[in-house]
Amino acid sequence: MSSNFHLHPISRRSLLSGMAAASALVLLHPFSARAAANQAHLRLMETTDIHVNVFPYDYYADKPNDTMGLARTAAIIDSIRAEATNSLLIDNGDFLQGNPMGDYMAYQHGMKEGDVHPVIKAMNVLGYDVGTLGNHEFNYGLDYMFKVVGGSNFPYVCANLTKGQLASDPKQDALFFKPYVIIETLIKDGAGAESPVKVGFIGFVPPQIMLWDIKNLEGKAQTRDIVEAAKAWVPAMKEEGADIVIALSHSGIDGAAPLERMENASLYLAGVEGIDAIFTGHQHLVFPGPKSWDGIANTDPVKGTLAGKPAVMAGFWGSHLGLIDLLLEKDGNSWKIADFTAEARPIYHRDDKKKVVADVADKPEVIEAAKAEHEATLTYVRTPVGKTSAPLYSYFALVADDPSVQIVSQAQTWYIKDMLKDTEHKDLPVLSAAAPFKAGGRGGADYYTDVPAGDIAIKNVADLYLYPNTVQAVVITGEQVRNWLEMSAGMFNHMEAGAKDAALLNKDFPSYNFDIIDGVTYQIDLSQPRRFDNDGQVINHEANRIQNLQFEGKPIDSAQKFVVVTNNYRAGGGGKFPEIASDKVVFVAPDTNRDVIVRYIVEAGTVNPSADSNWTFKPLPGTTAIFESGPKARQFLADVKSVRIEDAGEGSEGFALFRLVL
Repeated sequence: MSSNFHLHPISRRSLLSGMAAASALVLLHPFSARAAANQAHLRLMETTDIHVNVFPYDYYADKPNDTMGLARTAAIIDSIRAEATNSLLIDNGDFLQGNPMGDYMAYQHGMKEGDVHPVIKAMNVLGYDVGTLGNHEFNYGLDYMFKVVGGSNFPYVCANLTKGQLASDPKQDALFFKPYVIIETLIKDGAGAESPVKVGFIGFVPPQIMLWDIKNLEGKAQTRDIVEAAKAWVPAMKEEGADIVIALSHSGIDGAAPLERMENASLYLAGVEGIDAIFTGHQHLVFPGPKSWDGIANTDPVKGTLAGKPAVMAGFWGSHLGLIDLLLEKDGNSWKIADFTAEARPIYHRDDKKKVVADVADKPEVIEAAKAEHEATLTYVRTPVGKTSAPLYSYFALVADDPSVQIVSQAQTWYIKDMLKDTEHKDLPVLSAAAPFKAGGRGGADYYTDVPAGDIAIKNVADLYLYPNTVQAVVITGEQVRNWLEMSAGMFNHMEAGAKDAALLNKDFPSYNFDIIDGVTYQIDLSQPRRFDNDGQVINHEANRIQNLQFEGKPIDSAQKFVVVTNNYRAGGGGKFPEIASDKVVFVAPDTNRDVIVRYIVEAGTVNPSADSNWTFKPLPGTTAIFESGPKARQFLADVKSVRIEDAGEGSEGFALFRLVL
């Protein structure tokens, strides 16, 4: 193959970690400690899905966060290098977009000639050896991406991203990046002798970028199936002399049957002959690790293998460092793997009270590298990006259609219609499901969204959407929409007609499971018992709390198909809503719900989040119920038009009491 497609042999940091290991305080990895004269320990370290989180700081909440930040991961990189005689550091993609620093750099600062992006500055400080691309590298367009990666002191590889259309043979594709690099570095064996090893790295991006970023890529790029590209290029790497082949797969782990252009193809990529180990990412999960991987064939989430080969996924936002340790053994003039271990090492843990405890401090050089951009980002998130024509508050979100939930649904609907407009689902009606997150309860009397009318800043979005969920969409029937709402109606206690001041809210039902579905209208009949329990099991077959459910002014057709946009938690089965699970998912977005809300506000300029009263309670003459809210709720009593609410005095622990007149 052409020499245009490999990196000339280098040894720029061959024994950097060996020098650090000289400290008597360092506990060497067993491979380094026991390597024989013809054996050597090679440690491969991965970061993935950094999403511009250089600092341990949540810009949305505008406060420090000990669970995140490359500056923290950097601190364990130093100690982890010291445990090994030889090491290499890679990044597995999604470094360029995903927090307000990324948006600030793209939309406000820009990339001028000679500029180096703060996340690249941080990586250069840490001495990365190679990186690959994730899907979020394309969010700001190809030109911007190339300016950013041009500032790196290390190469990027991607074997399945082509310029224009695919060739008949993957090896004839006109690629934007080298498909792989072969790094030749000196390694020290157990006897202290140095000899070269050639480690090949090949990179892959999810083919779905052509859907997710079609506006940036259409007519300019194309993607090839990950496994197909690997089968073409890995033999070329071996022919060129690679002793060891490492796949950098910005693609998750999926046990479903293999599909062409599969998004999460890492399990099947690991099965490609010639690949020795695989770094994964994209799913924001941890592998090896519990639960998420149970029951997937050819996957060992304890040992850390895919198809019998070592594999790691290192969380997200710098939460973990992925480690694959290889015990290499000399085989003639080349090396082979004699043994391996895999782990994802965290930067924090939780104590007995589930409180986050940082395991490491910041690495000062990384903080310094991005300090100016961090300060500028703080100014950016505190600066208005749009206006809201009405206040955004959640004081009555559990008893009436609510502006804080309304704006989330508006943003989700706006986003998903654009995402699906060129798909087979483009003609299906779109509904949006959203729940109030800040609604008092255990959070206390101040735990409510409260953003006044007027300017709205990026950090206010955290008040609207607490969690870093991503957008997903399901296709379900009208009957399944009804059952979704029946499950949500478990928020309320059963009311006897004529009862006075009964407790309204079911305290065992979390507010984040009280989904409002926008795009339909309905009433909730509290004289009926719950249809489902908290696990989604039918407990009252004849119960129908959801009354007068209508779409476009007519009773909903039980068989009609609807797209419902929600988040990854709900679409994946979170909350145990009946029949809502991953098998119904038709769209998995690369974007968080928070990012979508920000974009919606920026695009609209001024948003009108006034609730449209698409749901209410069915009247129960002579019946009243009591619920708690924050004392500030009294300011907004007059705004609530769909139900009658009265001030009912003071509650306990700082709450105020209100009366719902049914």
